[in-house]
Amino acid sequence: MTVGQTRAVVTGLGATTPLGGDVPSTWAAMLAGESGIRTIEEDWAAGLPARIAGRLRVEPTEVLDRVQARRLDRCEQVAIVAAREAWADAGRPEVEPERLAVVIGTGTGGVLTTLAQDDVLESAGPRRVSPYTVPMLMPNGPAAWVSIELGARGGAHTPVSACASGAEAIALGLDLIRLGRADVVVAGGAEACVHPLPLAGFAQAKVLSTRNDEPRRASRPFDRHRDGLVVGEGAAVLVLERAEFAAARRARGHAVLAGAGITADAHHITAAHPQGQLRAMRLALAAAGLDPLDVGHVNAHATSTPLGDLTEAGSIAEAIGVHPAVTATKSMTGHLFGAAGALGALATVLALRDRVIPATLNLDEPDPEVKLDVVAGEPRAAAPHAALANAFGFGGHNASLVFTVG
Repeated sequence: MTVGQTRAVVTGLGATTPLGGDVPSTWAAMLAGESGIRTIEEDWAAGLPARIAGRLRVEPTEVLDRVQARRLDRCEQVAIVAAREAWADAGRPEVEPERLAVVIGTGTGGVLTTLAQDDVLESAGPRRVSPYTVPMLMPNGPAAWVSIELGARGGAHTPVSACASGAEAIALGLDLIRLGRADVVVAGGAEACVHPLPLAGFAQAKVLSTRNDEPRRASRPFDRHRDGLVVGEGAAVLVLERAEFAAARRARGHAVLAGAGITADAHHITAAHPQGQLRAMRLALAAAGLDPLDVGHVNAHATSTPLGDLTEAGSIAEAIGVHPAVTATKSMTGHLFGAAGALGALATVLALRDRVIPATLNLDEPDPEVKLDVVAGEPRAAAPHAALANAFGFGGHNASLVFTVG
């Protein structure tokens, strides 16, 4: 087997999301068709056009040491929570530190710290700014803290590729294993940016749903009446292992990461180009050595924006076909930006493992221009051999991941 054909087994899963504080609760809520989107009750949201968000179901301060939590941005907190669960789920592999790497992507990094400490600077002066400000705001903070916690010396990397960041992190994890640079990679995404400035900026860009009176019905991918995305927060992390390494320690595998494709549109800062999405999916399939007909399930990026969903639907139909069962889990969690691709990947792994595909929430009246088999109403029992997860971001970043059952 050549380096390029080395298999990467998913042995660990971790998450903290608007649906649950860990993987079991998040997955159970997805299969139950629950929504994690709520009204933002704080006074600062009163004047915003969109006053809803997918807030964490379990606060990270409930599970982290109080002293440690105070020195971490919220984005770093969720990364550590998810990574700890994934590492425990993998059985805490005994691996040489130099053969253990971390890749945690993010879209905004420690933006909450940046904004909060700027307020301190302006109101109280420079001597009141926290000495932990820089380690808390730097985008590589989540990857750095996870690497420190696990003692990973094989590299700590941070893709910052908007909403494709988490999926790119997993794709880069596969590269590290296939290049022979690591035996184990902890990879995923983390995001926490529920704050008036990002919400106001997204609202001005006309990409947010303003269904404030029905928060649980606001995110409605592929529905004719979708009106925009809903901001979410959280983290998802996968432990990837070189297949031979996992087999030697008799590790349980949830699924296999068989291939990945990363492309750039080089087209527009916010508008996607379908050719970039097409190429990402085709590259992922080629890397996995699979035919489009082998794919039985797609976890779509599907953010619930009018143009974005339609563009992706056309790309999926052209790259793979209309036969796969498609789901859009952002209908339940909202859009976790830099963590979205990792959470979509995690849901895809679970769908393969448990042979069930979560239903897309709020798909009351399917858009007639979407020519896909979108799962709605109830979860669908299915046993596909291969599944694909998409993640696309502002700036023309595209990442597709292909998982198989073995």
